[in-house]
Amino acid sequence: MEQNSKTNWAQFIPLVTVFFFWGFVAASNDILIPVFKEAFKLSQSESQLVSLAFYIAYTVGSLIYLGISTLMKTDLINKIGYKNSLALGLGISAVGTLLFYPAANLGSFPLMLAGLFTVALGFSLQQTVANPLAIALGPIKTGSQRLTMAGGINNFGTTIGPLIVSFAIFGTAANATTTLDIESVKIPYLILGAAFLAVAILLKFSALPDKPALVEAEVEDVNHKGSALKYPQLVLGMIAIFVYVGVEVSTASNLPDYMSHKLGFATKDIAPYISLYWASMMIGRWTGAVEAFTDKVSLQKVLRFIAPYLAFGVFLLVNAIAKHDLAPFYVYGLIILVLIVADVLSKGNPARMLMIFSLIGILALITGMSTSGMVSVYAFTSVGLFCSTLWPCIFTLAVSGLGKNTSQGSSYLIMMIMGGGIISWLQGYVSEYTGIQYSYVVGVLCFAYLVFYALRASSILKAQGISFDKKVSGGH
Repeated sequence: MEQNSKTNWAQFIPLVTVFFFWGFVAASNDILIPVFKEAFKLSQSESQLVSLAFYIAYTVGSLIYLGISTLMKTDLINKIGYKNSLALGLGISAVGTLLFYPAANLGSFPLMLAGLFTVALGFSLQQTVANPLAIALGPIKTGSQRLTMAGGINNFGTTIGPLIVSFAIFGTAANATTTLDIESVKIPYLILGAAFLAVAILLKFSALPDKPALVEAEVEDVNHKGSALKYPQLVLGMIAIFVYVGVEVSTASNLPDYMSHKLGFATKDIAPYISLYWASMMIGRWTGAVEAFTDKVSLQKVLRFIAPYLAFGVFLLVNAIAKHDLAPFYVYGLIILVLIVADVLSKGNPARMLMIFSLIGILALITGMSTSGMVSVYAFTSVGLFCSTLWPCIFTLAVSGLGKNTSQGSSYLIMMIMGGGIISWLQGYVSEYTGIQYSYVVGVLCFAYLVFYALRASSILKAQGISFDKKVSGGH
């Protein structure tokens, strides 16, 4: 099948706008959690229903998509086209934002959750379309690098989302209100809904291909297994995606409760630290994207040090614009050095990278649980650095060797994004017995499984004659 010889930037740039929205909304949820908890008088586990409603929608959306495709006896996306599918997904998300208006007027927490669920339902369809489309808009060999660049845009959304939503609810850092009015969430989400519709129209009339030439993985299926679920690397990888998204989301979504109840932070002052957590994901992914800009190894080595600090500079800039005090964040530059060293030690092998970064993630959480004050905050926040590269590592290990079952296996992995909601709720529930600081033991167990999967998947794939000697990168 014919491939593009170079990346089509005129098509790729409009596409990455949806990646921005995924990050913006997902990270903004971490600001809504403490707001809803206070406004609706919720327990910590009840407040985590925000994450649960949002991330479970990915699984429900995938099941609806597969169900409709089965009833139609043809793939839904191929039937209606990629641009129409993206526009439909954005339209569904826009409907979700509209639910915030009556929910705020009625003071209804369930209706707020319904709004978030509907937004994420649209995101599920967008994810199913946008990831393979990003790969298709250029040479297959640089597909993962395009996903990395899209992941960088996603994480720019996660960096500014908490700041903008916090500003909309509380005002500027210098002139912030101390009272919570649940109706203050109406305007930002109505604006977001309008943006969804505007981008849907933009993409509908853009140069994006409606039926792109998607290249199947050129991997020989030696065993000719009829179902993707017969591959152990995929089944174990589904659990790995579940716990990875779980620890990534739960670490951030429970951080506001820790900072407010253990360290005495006001809710309005937590946003910069949530922004830093998600900026850490951007820092890690920008580091992994350097190969997209040059083939020269010597220049790559230089960029590997420049890229993470450039991303850190973006975080500092947006917080300076938001008039937050930057002094507490400069020391974080030293922690970024740990990321760079870990990246070098991984030598581009996804199994080795998964193991090294997961072990450091365990160390970061244990440090956060055993210390106090800002040291613990930096430790918990640094988990974002060490989660940043895990998605492509797990995804690559899980679908390697699946041959013609690769697309089926990919859909199963997308379903497991629901771990972000379930693990967040589980940590909130555990915190009611252990206290919020020690509830991070849930994250330690998640990372421990990822260490196991790195070792086990490597062994399984070696037995199938598959090895890795090239770095992978990307992000969901």
